[in-house]
Amino acid sequence: MQPYSRDPRQRDFMIFSSPRFFVFLAVVLAVLAVPSRHETKKRILLVASCVFYAAWDYRYLALLLVVSIIDYYCAERISATDDSGRRRRWVTFSVVSNLAILGYFKYYNFFAANLSGLGLRVPLLDILLPAGISFYTFKSMSYTIDVYRREIAPCRSLMDYATFVTFFPELIAGPIVRASIFLPQMTRRIGPTADRFAEGASLFLVGLTKKVVIADRVAGPVDQIFAQPAAFSGATLWLGVIGYSIQIYCDFSGYSDMAIGTAKMIGYDLPENFNMPYVAGSITEFWQRWHMTLSAWLRDYVYIPLGGNRRGEGRRYVNLMLTMLLGGLWHGASWNFVLWGGLHGAALCVHKLYQNGTAWRIRVPSVVAWVITLAFVTLCWIPFRASHIGDTFVFMRGMFALQRGVTLWPAPVFVAIAFVVPAHLLGLWLASARRRGQPGLRRLLQIADARLDEDPISSWHVRLGTRTALGMFVLSLWILLVILSAEPHARPFIYFQF
Repeated sequence: MQPYSRDPRQRDFMIFSSPRFFVFLAVVLAVLAVPSRHETKKRILLVASCVFYAAWDYRYLALLLVVSIIDYYCAERISATDDSGRRRRWVTFSVVSNLAILGYFKYYNFFAANLSGLGLRVPLLDILLPAGISFYTFKSMSYTIDVYRREIAPCRSLMDYATFVTFFPELIAGPIVRASIFLPQMTRRIGPTADRFAEGASLFLVGLTKKVVIADRVAGPVDQIFAQPAAFSGATLWLGVIGYSIQIYCDFSGYSDMAIGTAKMIGYDLPENFNMPYVAGSITEFWQRWHMTLSAWLRDYVYIPLGGNRRGEGRRYVNLMLTMLLGGLWHGASWNFVLWGGLHGAALCVHKLYQNGTAWRIRVPSVVAWVITLAFVTLCWIPFRASHIGDTFVFMRGMFALQRGVTLWPAPVFVAIAFVVPAHLLGLWLASARRRGQPGLRRLLQIADARLDEDPISSWHVRLGTRTALGMFVLSLWILLVILSAEPHARPFIYFQF
């Protein structure tokens, strides 16, 4: 994967960690507080979301609105008839339209280049990938599928539906919010209340800390190591992949925290997207904890429609592999992502075989299972991050052969390890203590707000007591730490390129 680089035609994002976004969010919240009519507030939110997206490239705002109109109209046609043939044709039109848009912008040049390599002359096009297209096409497409399945009623307002699709906190990099979660909330009051603002702002600050204090600081040495894997020693390569494991977690989960926090300040609740993924004891559990909204989307709209586990064990493993290969390709048009998805698909199949085994199954201690899972997930980040698939094998060969080369001991990576690892272990210990019901930890569990199954770095805003002098002092020091740790220019989030 190429590190994020801005296309010269592309304007600067209002990145969540940038002063530009802070000003934008403050203006939006202030304007939302003025009108009393609920419909007016919703229209303001729609305009704000369009302005947010237009800040990247106003020309692609029309594409976003076209996707909204197509799926809104298709859902209307689906709900207007009981004829199964017509319903099937309209949902097919919606799915094909979304996949065609996604395929053209994201995958045309990938397939054109590979066909050209086979001797077929297919011209490459100068295509700028629209920001967030993988997220908003999946979000909008699932709406028409849910209406077709009669799982939700169609939205009767095009403006409301457009607000759902363009909602700026999660527009660029998720979570992938389904209409069944978002649309029912559109009847609630929009605008910050004291409690929702405090909760949302604290969660936003947690995400900002992950992004600015950890992910952005680790990014520099990680980029340096992955740029020339053949030049560094084996120990440095190991440190580089560990650093990237922490970077992508803090970067992506940090974005999710900030998105959820921003939405909460506005008046909406978004689904959690991370749940302590690096404490998973199996690859299956990892995907129940990592990018949970994508995992659920792939399960409900790819794996189960393929047949899931209903057509025998052999077909189950084929469906798992196909789902994960598509999930890998969803991340980007590169064989690196296909390899990454295939590795995870194969691991899921092996784990299912292990679970279903009886005579040959050996009980693996939980600590050993955790180490194996973490090691596998960490190694799989190499093809995910490497610029080319050839670099993946260079990187792995250097790691396991402990090649000689430049030795780099970047302090930010060690600081990140010292921060993230204890936080995960503490969260795991507290969650285990809660399940055991240890009375001595009751007060501590109350302080943790009984959210110990969630990501401790995400959910431990722990009600800092912002109304007390001590709480304000701690909060001030926290904000000062973030400001002092921030780089002069905000780094785009990794998932902006997907």
